[in-house]
Amino acid sequence: MELAGIRLKGAPIGEIQPISAAVMLPVQLKWANITIVLAILAMKEIRTFLVKISMNAKIREIICVQRYPCVKTGQEATRASLGVTTAMPIPKDGVIITSIGSGLGLLFLLGGSWWLYKLLKRRKDFNRRQKFFRRNGGLLLQQQLSSSESNIEKTMFTSKELDKATDCYNENRILGQGGQGTVYKGMLSDGKLAAIKKSKLVDESKLEQFINEVAILSQINHRNVVKLLGCCLETEVPLLVYEFIPNGTLFQHLHDPNEEFPITWEMRLRIATEVAGALSYLHSAASMPIYHRDIKSSNILLDMKYRAKVSDFGTSKSIAIDQTHVTTRIQGTFGYLDPEYFQSSQFTEKSDVYSFGVVLVELLTGQKPISSMRSIEERSLATYFLLSMEENRLFEILDARVLKEGAKEDIVAVAKLAKRCLNLNGKKRPTMKAIVMELERIRASNGNCCIIEHDDEYEEIDFSQGDYTAQWDGASSSTVSFQISSAPVASDGQPLLSNA
Repeated sequence: MELAGIRLKGAPIGEIQPISAAVMLPVQLKWANITIVLAILAMKEIRTFLVKISMNAKIREIICVQRYPCVKTGQEATRASLGVTTAMPIPKDGVIITSIGSGLGLLFLLGGSWWLYKLLKRRKDFNRRQKFFRRNGGLLLQQQLSSSESNIEKTMFTSKELDKATDCYNENRILGQGGQGTVYKGMLSDGKLAAIKKSKLVDESKLEQFINEVAILSQINHRNVVKLLGCCLETEVPLLVYEFIPNGTLFQHLHDPNEEFPITWEMRLRIATEVAGALSYLHSAASMPIYHRDIKSSNILLDMKYRAKVSDFGTSKSIAIDQTHVTTRIQGTFGYLDPEYFQSSQFTEKSDVYSFGVVLVELLTGQKPISSMRSIEERSLATYFLLSMEENRLFEILDARVLKEGAKEDIVAVAKLAKRCLNLNGKKRPTMKAIVMELERIRASNGNCCIIEHDDEYEEIDFSQGDYTAQWDGASSSTVSFQISSAPVASDGQPLLSNA
């Protein structure tokens, strides 16, 4: 049976000699994962074949060499070239080495490029963090903290630490948002929960003042002040790290009460006393007097035992003794803002006293500092309360729980104290230290208390409706141009809380 043809050596090119094969010998050649199956046809007389691949890339043919040729052609063995199969050339040893070397070189080049990219990126990030650190006053803060009792390592956080603590500022970690920034819940490396405040904007002209305040606040250690754990200055805007307070704000408990945990009259008196004590400490007991400038119920937090914690010192100012703070920009929250401060742009400790008086009225009445449910002239809670006092309608506006649980003498005493705090003349308002003493006396009296008048400092004056309303209307008409917050709920301190 004629299966194929072969071209014998010496035969004319292109001429194929037909042969008859009695035996078909399959041979497989593997090179570079390519399997070449050759069917070698042989005559009976041909015992074995030595198969090799031609190194001539131009020929690319398979040559079969007879080990025992049946036809002698001198000393050279007979060759038969199969014309039906094409073979791939086998590289020489030098080519193999060159190929391996090229591959390894390319691999090292790619690895080196990646390493160089990471190195340059790390250096760029480092330089960027150092730039922000210097711009945000990090060197000044380190100098101030090193000269105090503060621990720099515990006060200064790296951006990497806070990224990890907040899961790269994941939206699920947001506790709340205020006009000045967003606060995230985070877990520090020591397992302590913290509230991390990230500001929206930064005023470079006030960075030195900001650093001074951070240095002062880092030294405050009062049980009724939210502890500033530290800050991070390696980011575009400084980050503040506070202790985490879980039980919400006083505002939430007063105006969105939880029946399971009601704020009783005794709790209200205790909270008022604790807040007054914290402010008294800031005004007089701290190394340098600190004015909070934004006292309100949403900046008073409640811890696990419902103890008061004053928070949000974002607008606080540290003032040298015998000085007052004059500013061209009014800051505060509408409903708590001291009208005298609004008119004079001069903030004193008595401005904090006025705001605290509004909080006292909130505790008594359970009403919001600004309400559209009241008439225009009584929209402000302070105005509404003072008019009710003048018209002897105090017990008509009190919270039902206060009426039920509080002794009449205690309620009247607290109301009179609140009225003094709301005096339009700042010099006639009591100091926070005196307020603390009177509140403690009320709590200890068990319903048998009357407030002792203290000379001219606590002299009561007659609040005429027209005068008070006129001054407040003047303040409220300029809220937009002076950028006063009109939403008492929106607080930068509120985000320190758990949503649970």
